[in-house]
Amino acid sequence: MYAWETHLTTRDTNRIVRPLEWGIEWTHLWPQVNGSFPTAASEYDNARAESYFSELNRRIVSDSDRFFSYQTPTDFYLEERLPTLFPTNMRQQKQLVRLEKMSRTGKLRPAQFLRFTSPVRTPYPENDVVNARWFPAFDREGRPSKKAVVVLPQWNADAFSHNALCAIMNRYGVSALRLSKPYHDIRRPAEIERSDYAVSANIGRTLDSCRQGVIDIRSCLDWLEMQGCRRFGILGTSLGSCYAFIASAHDARLEVNAFNHASTYFGDVVWTGQSTRHIRAALEDVMDLDRLRQVWLAISPATYMKKFAAHRKKVLVVYAKYDLTFLREFSEQVVELFREHEIDFKAVALPCGHYTVGEIPFKFIDGWHLGRFIYSAFKQLENQPLIS
Repeated sequence: MYAWETHLTTRDTNRIVRPLEWGIEWTHLWPQVNGSFPTAASEYDNARAESYFSELNRRIVSDSDRFFSYQTPTDFYLEERLPTLFPTNMRQQKQLVRLEKMSRTGKLRPAQFLRFTSPVRTPYPENDVVNARWFPAFDREGRPSKKAVVVLPQWNADAFSHNALCAIMNRYGVSALRLSKPYHDIRRPAEIERSDYAVSANIGRTLDSCRQGVIDIRSCLDWLEMQGCRRFGILGTSLGSCYAFIASAHDARLEVNAFNHASTYFGDVVWTGQSTRHIRAALEDVMDLDRLRQVWLAISPATYMKKFAAHRKKVLVVYAKYDLTFLREFSEQVVELFREHEIDFKAVALPCGHYTVGEIPFKFIDGWHLGRFIYSAFKQLENQPLIS
């Protein structure tokens, strides 16, 4: 299993070792900076820049509701277009050819996508227009479902990833909104082949990407409420799981939570994960694991466990016994934290790895657990009062 996992995590040849960048300029619009942005930031040496981020992370954690606050967008609209793959590697050429043939023959149908301007602005206009494919569900009388789940695929996912999971949600009577995370598929700047700007050796941009992802999730909930939805869930995989957890910790509306892979600290995953070795290569000459954990503390799920537990939540955590990206010990620490905080959760350990969970038969087993949990969790909430 480890050999199979290693093969899958090393077959892509377009991972680039980019130099360490502190990215202090990404912080100037954050609430905790608020006019105190250092004018001479470009002159900071490594020690001073690290100190700036460590202190800023501590301030964010103590005031995280403000860090993840936002104004509800006013330009929501549904766009109908043919789905596009937005591949992240050369291995997807056959899939591209197949989709082009389906498009020519009329077998590829237009789909609806929710679009709106992200409350978080970046230097990349394409990234600032949020994209979420809409999979509406209906009850037996043909009325729109009042239950909805926001789905966040893994890091570097193409635009078709997790669409099958959304279809499963529909079969259970749950609408699904499949969100393109910042710098992913249609939001990816043309200058990069992969979604490198979401997680990279740029400290400030990685923090900002997570903040944008969390706020985009919460904005999607606002739109779903406008559509008449009253019960909300979230399903996140890998990096999507990180964003999903932090969003749920800051938004009581997310009562149903499925975390497909889970870990404690953002820095720990980057430092030890097989699929982020190219990022560690840029960092390890300047800092160690403990210091990296501190500069990314504000985007680490473990930081917000107490806040997460303060709301009514039903939780599924699926992790892999042979995971070389989110090490098994980190996932087991999450399970233990859920137990310590008396969270209503179920844990499932699959006999595969982080990447092999996407292979047969594990993807079917994983999908079954996720679908059944979300269906049963919503069912159990039917007679519970709504979160106001």
